[in-house]
Amino acid sequence: MPSPGLLARARLLTAPGLGPEVRRGLAEITGRDWAAYPDDGAPEATRTPDDGTPGGGGPVVYVGASRPAGLPVSDLVWYHSVNAGTDGLLAPGPWPAGALLTRTVGRMGERIAQYVLAWVLAECQSVPEFAARHARGEWRREPSELAAGQTALVHGTGRIGSAVAGLLRACGLRTVGVARTAPGVPPPGFDRVVVAGGPAERDALGEARWVVAALPLTAATENYFGSERFGCVRGASFVNVGRGATVDLAALEDALRAGSVRRAVLDVLPSEPAVPGDPCWRLPRTVVTSHSAGITADEDIVTDFAACWAELHAGRWPELTVDPGRGY
Repeated sequence: MPSPGLLARARLLTAPGLGPEVRRGLAEITGRDWAAYPDDGAPEATRTPDDGTPGGGGPVVYVGASRPAGLPVSDLVWYHSVNAGTDGLLAPGPWPAGALLTRTVGRMGERIAQYVLAWVLAECQSVPEFAARHARGEWRREPSELAAGQTALVHGTGRIGSAVAGLLRACGLRTVGVARTAPGVPPPGFDRVVVAGGPAERDALGEARWVVAALPLTAATENYFGSERFGCVRGASFVNVGRGATVDLAALEDALRAGSVRRAVLDVLPSEPAVPGDPCWRLPRTVVTSHSAGITADEDIVTDFAACWAELHAGRWPELTVDPGRGY
């Protein structure tokens, strides 16, 4: 954990694409000028309106979305990601030893929770069917159902998963979480938590009306939702707001065609953006959205960076710290 003294000597470097409001906020929090440094592999640093160059060596605090090419790993003491997911940062290889990694969540959990709730309620009110009938000029009633009293199984019990579960529970749904280990007390928003890979998860998959994926992408979660798990589902709808590569799309297609999965809503895909000929567009009873359920706002970046900065100066590990070994 970088000490306040080390942070006091560190240069503040940012990715060139960060907006002016973010940079002003970072400068106010740290009390120093920022300098832009490419995180896209470009060989030269972008010149800044202040001191003209990010060079000079010494400890660095970096704010961006991907690893900056050319920055000596020995200089990096803290990397604050502007995204919630950090799999793209960890994929290139081992994370620099001793460098703190934190992430931005902000109000993303709230946004993603509203996205999930919107699709749950749309299905309950037969919105897709009514939209199709409107396009054909057909007047016909469609059945509706109440969300209250039904079960949502949420894979991922962190800040985002808890936000999703909390909003669904506020609408009367039973919320069951899936985690690596079962906590003594369920996290906020959950009625109970079951252990991933165990018989309780298999039972919960069969009982759920909605299965929500809010998992990070790690070696343990790649293709997590495959034929085995989809084979346990008994008519639930599947919503993925985590990472696309946690889902085996071929297994999902088989489950959709077999009817074990009723519908699917995919905000994330293994490969993005999806081109017009991508097989995802041909999945039956599926809606694909453009990785837009929880878009990060500038204020989220500044707010979460400020929280991490304050916790470090208080001698505490930031709540938003990422464990590079676990991947989240």
